[in-house]
Amino acid sequence: MSAAKAISGNLFDDDPAFQVTGETISVLPPLPLAGPYDYLVPEGLNVQPGDFVEIPLGRQTQRGVVWGKAKGDVDPAKLREIYGVLQVPPMAEVTRKFIDWVSAYTMSPQGAVLRMAMSVPDALEPPKPVFRFTLAQPDGESTDPGIRMTPPRKRVMAFLRDHPPMEQADIMRETGAGASVIKGLVEAGIVRRLMVAPPSPFNPPDLDIPRPHLSEAQENAANELCRKVADDGFSVTLLDGVTGSGKTEVYFEAIRIALETGKQVVVLLPEIALSAQWLQRFRDRFGVEPALWHSEVGQARRRETWRAVADGSARLVVGARSGLFLPYANLGLIVVDEEHEHAFKQEDGVIYHARDMAVARGHIGAIPVILASATPSLETLANVEAGRYGTVELSERHGVAVLPSVEIVDIRQDRPERQRWITPTLKKRLAETFAAGEQAMLFLNRRGYAPLTLCRTCGHRFQCPNCTAWLVEHRAWGKLQCHHCGYTAKTPDTCPACGAEEKLSACGPGVERLYEEAVETFPQLRIEVATSDNIAGPKAAAALIDRVHNHEVDLLIGTQILAKGYHFPMLTLVGVVDADLGLAGGDLRAAERSYQLMTQVAGRAGRGDRPGTVLLQTADPSNRVIKAIAAGDRDAFNEVELSQRLTHGMPPHGRLAALIISGKKENEVDEAAWRIGRAAPRGDGIMVLGPAPAPLSLLRGRYRRRFLIRTDKQVRLQAMIHDWLAKVKTPSSVRVQIDIDPYSFM
Repeated sequence: MSAAKAISGNLFDDDPAFQVTGETISVLPPLPLAGPYDYLVPEGLNVQPGDFVEIPLGRQTQRGVVWGKAKGDVDPAKLREIYGVLQVPPMAEVTRKFIDWVSAYTMSPQGAVLRMAMSVPDALEPPKPVFRFTLAQPDGESTDPGIRMTPPRKRVMAFLRDHPPMEQADIMRETGAGASVIKGLVEAGIVRRLMVAPPSPFNPPDLDIPRPHLSEAQENAANELCRKVADDGFSVTLLDGVTGSGKTEVYFEAIRIALETGKQVVVLLPEIALSAQWLQRFRDRFGVEPALWHSEVGQARRRETWRAVADGSARLVVGARSGLFLPYANLGLIVVDEEHEHAFKQEDGVIYHARDMAVARGHIGAIPVILASATPSLETLANVEAGRYGTVELSERHGVAVLPSVEIVDIRQDRPERQRWITPTLKKRLAETFAAGEQAMLFLNRRGYAPLTLCRTCGHRFQCPNCTAWLVEHRAWGKLQCHHCGYTAKTPDTCPACGAEEKLSACGPGVERLYEEAVETFPQLRIEVATSDNIAGPKAAAALIDRVHNHEVDLLIGTQILAKGYHFPMLTLVGVVDADLGLAGGDLRAAERSYQLMTQVAGRAGRGDRPGTVLLQTADPSNRVIKAIAAGDRDAFNEVELSQRLTHGMPPHGRLAALIISGKKENEVDEAAWRIGRAAPRGDGIMVLGPAPAPLSLLRGRYRRRFLIRTDKQVRLQAMIHDWLAKVKTPSSVRVQIDIDPYSFM
């Protein structure tokens, strides 16, 4: 009970909302269990819903949240008592309702969702107190006439007369006195030591900083968003603006209005660890660092941030998708930037899409939600068309910048050299760009040197032992790696199947191989590769941005991390090396995702006062995605895509869910999948496909089978799946995962 309060010392004794003495309550622990458990409240202890408490659970001590009154289905004589209440602000009712809603929607245990909101167990411990020192008497006189006033003691006393209570380190630094001097003054009764609560690590934003000049279109969009925030109710607004139109500065104005009213704000970014430019713009606008929440944040800072969010002193949080589940004290606005990004989909544990959960959180809390994108998802556009979401548009780039021109390069006619991937046309444009003193980017969404390595003698292909996937060569590391489970192996000198030497061949290009070609073609250039392998956090991203801005880089070669809102004024040429990559396969959203990604990449060109050009290298120039990007006709692409979805009843016109059955033993997985398939529901508006081996039929050592369920929108999908699975008993060695609204079909 290290952090539990004494029974008589509850922080909420005076709150009449829920005072229970000698009664029973339900407590939800952050574990994947069926739901809350009933407990007794010790005599004299006052408890309210949302309190964090310590409880006995089996033979262990666990922490949980008071969810409400007891369910009453257990004899009180069999209940155990809670140990105590933790010194943490209670979890707000709106957060508890949100957790219940997410649990029901995703068909995940309540405790598993709660665990996302209690992701920093150390934050439940009381913070270490801060000690400050001040004069015991205003004049600094001692009650001990025998105390000797040395020069260091006099300096300390004089310093404290002119300053408020100070920490020991500050006193020592300003006066040159040692710790023993201060200790002696305390023992003499001249100086008093005060224990105070530690200050918040987050300074309040400066709302008086003059905003940058906004264009008329930006001003109108900002006014509309500010009005929604001022209305203080639920709304969802799509901020639909072309790349470079200044969407960030527009929604900054809505953030300012929310902060002026004392509310908290959360901004979700798809790659917060790589968003150094965005963070600098925030610092310039509000004068402080936001509270960051992503996987690269250290444990100590996560603890501070969690508590500051819970007590309301962290006014603005910028985070990845998990930032939505922090226990906000007074959340007043949610912004989802790049709302179309598939990175907002959580694929493990509790499977959810942060954009959709943000809308639900806004509805439950009666607060506005802003979705920002240059390439909105079809689901969002369908909601706008249906009148459920509002929209504001920015159809032109800010200032003198204009959208880049897009050209198609047919690699069947304009062939690269053998074992090369840059066409003569792209090579010529690159040379012209560098001769003009400008910068260029080559985009290839494939990490490593080559996606496949095989033996030219026997045809052996290097495959991951844990996954149905080829090993990707990373020549710079001298390793083969699986990008699904992380397995690595040293690149061999001989074929492990036939023993042939010097017969291993790299098939296809990755960014490392493209870098090799670029260095051979332009040996005088300064070339850098940017992928998640070498740009792993904010510091690395910021350093890269500085080098590009300082024109220490001529050519950037990278993957999709370069599509995330970077602004490089001298970058005027973007070459998409393989525009066909990602268009093939049976993925429902392949065309939409490819269109979004290539449009975002193209948007990196010409963002300054020099016009930009984009070259799409493709073997299929008639593909509707390629043609739509070249024509800049997003509406035509979306219309065709939505029409095709409607024909087949696919989202946003229908609903999808996936069941993934997995286990270590293939025969057990097949048996469980067969039994589930036998019990599959039938009826109008319901289609169940499967079971079938997943494209990744072996992943991280687990065999996988999939069902895909498509229903009409009026079908109660979750209830149907619940009733279906309740009819089938599966062994504990087999896991059944439910993915509502799947985005991955692997």
